[in-house]
Amino acid sequence: MRLIIVGVEYVGKTTLAEEIIAWTGRMMGGGRTFHDHFTIPNPELAPEAREEFLKVSPQIKEMYQRFMMAHHLSPSFYRGPDHNMTGFHIEEAVYAPLYYGYGGKQNQSGWRSPEGQRTQWAREIEKEVLEIAPDTVLVHMKATPDVIRKRKNENPHQYNVIEDKDIEFLLERFEQEVSWSLIHRRIVLDTSKATVQETLAEFEEKIEPLLSEADRLRILTHQVLGKKG
Repeated sequence: MRLIIVGVEYVGKTTLAEEIIAWTGRMMGGGRTFHDHFTIPNPELAPEAREEFLKVSPQIKEMYQRFMMAHHLSPSFYRGPDHNMTGFHIEEAVYAPLYYGYGGKQNQSGWRSPEGQRTQWAREIEKEVLEIAPDTVLVHMKATPDVIRKRKNENPHQYNVIEDKDIEFLLERFEQEVSWSLIHRRIVLDTSKATVQETLAEFEEKIEPLLSEADRLRILTHQVLGKKG
């Protein structure tokens, strides 16, 4: 299975990814974890390394992100039995001009315009994704601005990326990038009122017609072996 889960911070991407990993284990007998390290600062870095990385120039951040995403596009890497990611290129197109200092079209306010390098680059990445793995599914997660603000204020992340004043704009930007995406195998999930289990159930229902033949065979094989056991 190949998924790219995108959406504004606090919509529940990481939570859903963890549920999908468990679901894959139940349905297919196992699978690979999600690559969830495309937000600055990379959560895989040690705390002191995160603090140092936040201080580096936009040029270094841009190069790091570009190389990180190129690594995850490696055909031998991507063609594994599962290659699932959160954020990835669409998050980069939304966040980079607004928060990282690069990737947009410069105006009087700095790198804040959504039209520019990272949006164009996102489409180039999608061309590669579709060439390597045309069965990739784009999962767009949403929530209302009030819900996002409430989650952000009640359970803030250690390194918040988004700012309260930008939430409506960010929702619009993710909507734009998804609408412009070349990946047309898509799922939309709104977590505004849904519990984690309700969101997972909706994912299960919507992913079923989009499963690849290989994944259907994995499910069937796991069911048969489970009955035999």
